[in-house]
Amino acid sequence: MKLLPLLSSLALVLTLSTSPLHASTGPGVAWQAAAADADIERHFAQAKAEKKPVLLYWGAKWCPPCNQLKATLFNRADFIEQSKAFVAVGIDGDAPGAQKLGTRFKVRGYPTLILFSPAGNEITRLPGEADAAQVMKVLQLGLSSGRPVKAVLADAKAGKKLNANEWRLLGFYGWETDEQQLLPVEQRAATLAQLAKASEGADAETATRLWLKSVGALADGQAADPAGLPRLRAVLADAAQAHAQMDVLTNEAPDLVKALTSPGDTRTAVVAEFDAALKRLNADASLSRADRINALQARVDLARLDAPKDEPYPKGLPAALLADARDQASRANREITDGYERQAVVTGAAHLLGRAGLWKESDDLLKSALARSHSPYYLMSQLGGNAKKQGKKQEALRWYEEAFNKSEGPATRLQWGSNYLGALVEMSPEDAPRIEKAAAQLFAEAEKDPGAFYERSERSLKKVASLLTSWGQAPAQAAAVGRLKTQLDGVCSKLDAADAKAKSACEGLLKPKKA
Repeated sequence: MKLLPLLSSLALVLTLSTSPLHASTGPGVAWQAAAADADIERHFAQAKAEKKPVLLYWGAKWCPPCNQLKATLFNRADFIEQSKAFVAVGIDGDAPGAQKLGTRFKVRGYPTLILFSPAGNEITRLPGEADAAQVMKVLQLGLSSGRPVKAVLADAKAGKKLNANEWRLLGFYGWETDEQQLLPVEQRAATLAQLAKASEGADAETATRLWLKSVGALADGQAADPAGLPRLRAVLADAAQAHAQMDVLTNEAPDLVKALTSPGDTRTAVVAEFDAALKRLNADASLSRADRINALQARVDLARLDAPKDEPYPKGLPAALLADARDQASRANREITDGYERQAVVTGAAHLLGRAGLWKESDDLLKSALARSHSPYYLMSQLGGNAKKQGKKQEALRWYEEAFNKSEGPATRLQWGSNYLGALVEMSPEDAPRIEKAAAQLFAEAEKDPGAFYERSERSLKKVASLLTSWGQAPAQAAAVGRLKTQLDGVCSKLDAADAKAKSACEGLLKPKKA
């Protein structure tokens, strides 16, 4: 789990008028909630009348990177001041109709930040993984330019000359939340490499960023041109460059090394250089605590680079690295008082401890944080994952069930419920009554949720259907799936006939496949 975005600043306040985005009462950004098309139309009409751009934020209460945004970027004085120049619209993924809006704006991952022109045209998607100062610069570039990044990309691909600011818009575009708005995923690596080459001489930092992202975007196991290795080593050796590319280096460390080296002496040397750069970032007080934890996690990932991917107890990790993981996780739990920052950092620290094979420490950290979390079900789900990786099936199922029972919000409950069902099918497939009960509960909740057959909720229900289809092969299991199919047919029959999208999605869930 990478904490995206990893930004830095003092935790002050986030204000969202009449919104489920967990506002506090102090001054801050005047976010306006949106939960349906009518809300969006009203906010965009306001933007057009006031000749202001729109900044759309899509997030969720439990989401660690969303909480990191609330603890950092959204309360920066310069961001709050800048927000007066645009209409700030917030969509909570668990609000009624929110998942339907997700389809409209083609957003999936939490968080997503999109800047629109006053006329409602998408300008750019902001990079959630960059630090706050960088995001602010990109936001200001988008506000001042008003030119859609899609047009900028088309000019760049056509060989037209771009200025440094236009290259920067491309370099800091939110490629991870693009959802194929600009490019099909399979074209991303090659296009980023093309842009990196074309931008040389215009803006060195952006050219390097585009190149690093192009290497990181390569399909797993695909090698990059080894001639680029000296370029990576130069970035790692230069503290200023490494700081500027912090988010890419910490999030893509294993992929960068694997793409540019093969197992052997060169890889060993590059890992040592990478580790030294990550140590500097981990100690950099100008970065947020989440950024520093992420740098430490990248060190752990590199230390187990050639180990089996899912090895629960990695061997041979340096004692000093394990000590750092224990110490920094403990200090984060002890020192952080802001609830948003805790949700972001403590969950990341627990994941870090698990990656290091320190399962007891990870479990203890999560359990100690439960009472202080505004979304404890997220931590319960992590505890379930920890137990599963350690082979503790019954403990894992207990935590997954509790996480589902305690989860809040329609989209979140479907997501957590599908995770619980998946754990049951995998670890206790013989428990047909429990599996049927969980699936029946999910279909009952979907019946009450008008957005159940859109975006994240639809994906959760498709997961449920897929699990039941694969599980329901034996006669006793097939009978249970038959009863669930009857229940689902009832849900589908009650959907608004005018909503063809929802109808089709519902009716296709447990539909028998043609021979």
